[in-house]
Amino acid sequence: MADYTMPVEISLQLLEALHARWVVLLRSLSDTELQRTFIHPDSGVITVWQSIGVYAWHGRHHVAHLKMVR
Repeated sequence: MADYTMPVEISLQLLEALHARWVVLLRSLSDTELQRTFIHPDSGVITVWQSIGVYAWHGRHHVAHLKMVR
């Protein structure tokens, strides 16, 4: 893709901005809203709370990979 020559910092800034928005959104959810379910294409029916946990684990998993190659 044409953007592969761009500095990685730009992608990191995008991710940081996205996470900042998610923090505001997710902190605003009530306990009832966190227990709402949806159908994930791979995992089936899961709660919003479970999805947040999986995303957090997934991020830490990627950081561990980066630490290994560093």
